[in-house]
Amino acid sequence: MISYKFKFDEKEYELGEENCDYFLIEEEKPVTGISMEDILNLLSQGEEIDFNMEYYDQPCNNCLHGKEEKEKSFKFLEYHFYIFTKSGEYVMSSISKEFMDTSFTKLLKKGKADDSYIVSIMVCGNCGNYSIEVEQCEI
Repeated sequence: MISYKFKFDEKEYELGEENCDYFLIEEEKPVTGISMEDILNLLSQGEEIDFNMEYYDQPCNNCLHGKEEKEKSFKFLEYHFYIFTKSGEYVMSSISKEFMDTSFTKLLKKGKADDSYIVSIMVCGNCGNYSIEVEQCEI
């Protein structure tokens, strides 16, 4: 099983199958040909993957860090990128090497893609559990 490792503020995180809380793909217009493993592989091959600190009003489902202390916000690390599809089938991502010389508009004009989705990865800053959501973007 593939995994993806990164450091944030001197702490190392590893994203793998065992610590994924959920992988959610848009239900109304689902994407085929993309899996959690594919997303971890894209992250591993990406050159400038930069997670940022974000704050949510709900704690991590796994560790509930901060809930007992009645904190009002909970720290998560977050990263976003885009994937492009043709007839609902995955074609390419914005962090793929082959995307460096193109754009979604160029893919659209050439008929290689007809839709785009945002991939959001949220990682608990405390325990490292994470989730992935794939949602359609408005064109």
